[in-house]
Amino acid sequence: MSLSQRIEHKLREAFAPALLQVHNESDRHSVPRGSETHFKVVVVSAAFENKAPVARHQLVYKALAEEMKAGVHALAITSRTPDEWNASAEVPVSPPCLGGSKADA
Repeated sequence: MSLSQRIEHKLREAFAPALLQVHNESDRHSVPRGSETHFKVVVVSAAFENKAPVARHQLVYKALAEEMKAGVHALAITSRTPDEWNASAEVPVSPPCLGGSKADA
């Protein structure tokens, strides 16, 4: 099972999301082809009701604790309740990589 698949599986187990998107953005960074180091996740779940954004992110990091120790370098999180998602389905665009060999790109 790939790291992307493990992330998806764990987030589904932890949050029973109405919507889940897992994007491997490693190809946008200075890492070898095929790497799984940089991810963006969108998690829409009732589990986030009455929780501040920081608490939501802490829950996601807790669910993915093993993956974070196993090579995930960056994790961009969009965490919303279903009502928040229905009001705005906009997801922030990840910034360009500024590290390594792509700094001058």
